[in-house]
Amino acid sequence: MAKLNNPFLTYGYKGPEYFCDRETETQAIITALHNERNITLVAPRRMGKTGLIHHVFNHTGQTQPNVRCFYIDIFPTKNLQQMVQAMARAILGKLDSPSQTAMRKVSQFFRRFRPTVTYDEITGVPTVSLDIAPNEERGTLEQIFQYMQQSGKRCYVAIDEFQQILQYDDTGIEALLRSYIQFLPNVYFIFAGSQHHVLEQMFSSVNRPFFQSTQMMHLGPLDESKYRKFANDFFAEQNREISVDLFHQLYEKMYGVTWYVHAVLNRIYQNSEEPITQKLLEQVISQLVDEQSPVFQNYYGAMTVNQAAVAKAIASEQMVEKPLSQDFIGRHKLPAPSSVQTSIEKLESNQVIIKESTGYRIYDNFFALWLRSLP
Repeated sequence: MAKLNNPFLTYGYKGPEYFCDRETETQAIITALHNERNITLVAPRRMGKTGLIHHVFNHTGQTQPNVRCFYIDIFPTKNLQQMVQAMARAILGKLDSPSQTAMRKVSQFFRRFRPTVTYDEITGVPTVSLDIAPNEERGTLEQIFQYMQQSGKRCYVAIDEFQQILQYDDTGIEALLRSYIQFLPNVYFIFAGSQHHVLEQMFSSVNRPFFQSTQMMHLGPLDESKYRKFANDFFAEQNREISVDLFHQLYEKMYGVTWYVHAVLNRIYQNSEEPITQKLLEQVISQLVDEQSPVFQNYYGAMTVNQAAVAKAIASEQMVEKPLSQDFIGRHKLPAPSSVQTSIEKLESNQVIIKESTGYRIYDNFFALWLRSLP
């Protein structure tokens, strides 16, 4: 592919040359799938789990061309029918050559669901949509799995934001999926998600269908020194360098979360004529926060008075180990501990705050900076 104008990507996967490190994690996932183990990949949002999945699949495509890889993001889905449609669009027609004969085969296999086939004008790759009547979602899902099994091809399927299935009104989805998946001898799965407590319960609780059925993997921040080297390899093309101290400031301020660090590096790279100084770093971060200010105002305005006060207090201290302590509550003039507890539960469920091993912090790093700027 053509060289990118800016190597610090803020969305999508554009190849291994623009992907930083994750060598250990990449090899661990490849090894697990190769040895018939499913994976549960857990990471906070924007840490880079989706990029890692695409990186694994890119590597697999280069080294194991007979393996078919499918990525499905079910975060936008609201029910089982929408999830099945997303799987159908991602998988059907991709296990055969995109010929009329192959498409007839797919159409016959799913004829009761009246498949509609469209082709990408540039690549010619087909996309299949199914007409799924109410109460036929489970049967359709079973047929999609049968389609993969009968293809005889080894398949890797990544379902991103897997915890979304718990939001469906349909009951028994976990047990249904487990009953299908455990009998697929040639299909292996990556169940990825950002709500670590929910996913850990799904895969580690003895009374849940997926109990101990996967290899658990938690994705943390990139190694700081490797990340800085990755950045400076590109800045060197501009005869520039980000110092150890400045990169450490950036890394610490963004808690090492890949997307936020990349967003700042992207703007610094854009300002190619300026030396990378403290002033430039602060200007770029301020610009990124200001651009999101209308969105942050809506976030803040949608909170209750107590939730807003708790969020602002946590933002002001960056990381709070004991938000129910009298010291924290008194310092920020918060309401009673029971009210603070209720606010924390709501803020956490709405992913405004996140609980880590060292305490609570605001999930969105730019929102945290915006909150700290309030009077």
